Amino acid sequence: MTAVKRVLVTGSTGNLGAKAVAALRTLENVDVAGIGRNSTNDPNVISADLERYDPSWAKHFEGADTVLHLAADPKPVGSWESITRLNIELALNVFRAAEEGRVRRFVFASSNWVLGGYRFRGERLTSVLSPRPVNPYGASKLFVERYGLAAAARTGMSVISLRIGYCQPGDNQPGPHMAFGRWGQEMWLGNEDWAQAVIRSVASPFQGSAVLNIVSRNHGSRWDLEEAKATIGYDPVQSHRPMQTAINLIKDRGAALRERFIPMGASVPLFGARW
Repeated sequence: MTAVKRVLVTGSTGNLGAKAVAALRTLENVDVAGIGRNSTNDPNVISADLERYDPSWAKHFEGADTVLHLAADPKPVGSWESITRLNIELALNVFRAAEEGRVRRFVFASSNWVLGGYRFRGERLTSVLSPRPVNPYGASKLFVERYGLAAAARTGMSVISLRIGYCQPGDNQPGPHMAFGRWGQEMWLGNEDWAQAVIRSVASPFQGSAVLNIVSRNHGSRWDLEEAKATIGYDPVQSHRPMQTAINLIKDRGAALRERFIPMGASVPLFGARW
């Protein structure tokens, strides 16, 4: 008899979380539970304040095969106060509980914003490319990625950080209504591909640590997908060809000009290297 895997999902009632839980429940011999604020009063979610470490909720990590950590402030424009509390401190609490509970695998919801500074450049976007976050949100995801690599080396727990693309709530149809013009559409992640990424992250035999791009196979996209295929078998089946309206084109060109003269992701400040 195949042993039942227990998967604990933080942020299970959010957009990505609800879709992830639905995907995991299609698998045989997998027991799925959520943990977090439980704002919807879901009986399958363990109510817990993950912002404050407490043994009363940390005990639920014991015996879990995998933790899928999705809880965070999802807003790219989030303030440093909110991002520090919900994206960094909360993540460290979840990592601590996973380590103390001897969880075998930790899957972290990172973000394409780690490489946000490459929007108007031409490089292929791989995991070894030097990070260029342009906002507190992207910086927080980079920090937790790096913490995960260190935790994997220190404890032997497998840690997979998924740089998740642009996955809208609901049916998630792509098109020119999406933010960030062509860049946003090239990062579209369809619901079917997100479900596949979740299942592959949990069920693949991979051991070790990895940072992987998770987007759909979109036309013109620079996001490398070969690393994810080689590591966990992720092979997206959905695709989108970006569509631009006249207004989108004007906004894109305006953003490109702004980035040229006042680069958000510059490694050296435009007006000197000292504060």
